[in-house]
Amino acid sequence: MNPKINAFTVETLSKLENPGLLLLSMNKAGKSNVMTIGWGLVGTFWRMPVFMVAVRPTRYTHEFIEESNEFTVNVPADGMDEIVQHCGTISGRKVDKIKEYNLTLEMAKKIKVPVIKQCKIHYECKVVHKLQVTPKLVPPDIKQELYPKSDYHTLYFGEILTVY
Repeated sequence: MNPKINAFTVETLSKLENPGLLLLSMNKAGKSNVMTIGWGLVGTFWRMPVFMVAVRPTRYTHEFIEESNEFTVNVPADGMDEIVQHCGTISGRKVDKIKEYNLTLEMAKKIKVPVIKQCKIHYECKVVHKLQVTPKLVPPDIKQELYPKSDYHTLYFGEILTVY
């Protein structure tokens, strides 16, 4: 894996577990939406660095990623825990979370989806593959606990074009 990505991986995975990361997406009209993610993987797929994120089809973000095939993963700076928590509890269909939480968007370097200025690490990703979680392969206890509404995730594999 790219040494630059490796330098950020430990902190990224630590924040992924607590408080979470901020996934930013944009629709074809140029509107951005942010959501909190607590599941994801950083690694190598097809000899390229990737960030895999899991997004339920019921989420507003899912619609945006489907339209743009791009996303940014933003690692929150210390002191952003409350923002991360709130971005994970309300839909962008109801509230403009970017405005509500005074997040500043900056142009990304390689894709159209912006990054969140207040965050300390930014991954710019272009979707290279996606797949649906297969319900029959999900263990029954996980299915019962995490999928009571049968809203199984889409897994987006984003090639990491740059990280900084």
